[in-house]
Amino acid sequence: MTTAIPTITLNNGVEMPQVGFGVFQVPNEETTAAVAAALKAGYRSIDTAAIYGNEEGVGKALAQSGIAREELFITSKIWIADMGYEQTLEAFEASLQRLGLDYLDLFLIHWPAPEKDLYVETWKALEKLYADKKIRAIGVSNFQPEHLDKLTAGGSIVPAVNQVELHPALQNREVIAANTGHGIVTEAWSPLAQGAMLTDETIEAIANVHEVTAAQVILRWHLQQGRVIIPKSVTESRIIANLDLFGFELTSDELANIDALDRDGRTGPNPDTFNG
Repeated sequence: MTTAIPTITLNNGVEMPQVGFGVFQVPNEETTAAVAAALKAGYRSIDTAAIYGNEEGVGKALAQSGIAREELFITSKIWIADMGYEQTLEAFEASLQRLGLDYLDLFLIHWPAPEKDLYVETWKALEKLYADKKIRAIGVSNFQPEHLDKLTAGGSIVPAVNQVELHPALQNREVIAANTGHGIVTEAWSPLAQGAMLTDETIEAIANVHEVTAAQVILRWHLQQGRVIIPKSVTESRIIANLDLFGFELTSDELANIDALDRDGRTGPNPDTFNG
């Protein structure tokens, strides 16, 4: 199998790797080793966030890697507490400093927080950072269709990406449809449902047919649906396996059988209890 990673073209022409490495819930002191293992395995897209508390760990791994900056695709996000125009500009610079970078490839509003009604104002700060060439692409995370509608009406740039929780049991089809309608790429966080779907009988049966792991089946399902994915692991063997997705292809029947596992009864975690 090959580890060549395909890219998806964002709505501003920027090429984004379709498979990235996520560090959600990885402690800062473990992040450097995990990201180093990912880079060694062939990942070039790394996804972090201010609220994760591990941007410094990511930055250290990037600095130690020796990989040219232009070969990397680095994403971070602004949290609810830093929303607002001036606050966003300051928080972005703090993220850059922690990462040890001069620019980001993608910067996201982590949560719409509609009760604060600051996401359009925050978006205008992202638009300024984009115009100043400090970010190659800007987007959002955990936005529902109504949030996207308001943002696109109030801003001058359509988000390039909407990163949402998405896996076989939570397929967020209305969000995907809204993203598609706006020309926004869907990126799946928690693409493996934090391991909850790995013992599903349907997925295990498909894995046996292709002689791959259940995780590889789920990640391949995402890829064939045209999504960007950011699987997370701190185990080197799983980090490698999660990138080894290009030597097999799911049939249309297998894709449909995984589609049928949808139990979409929620829209994601509560930001009040969200710790990643």
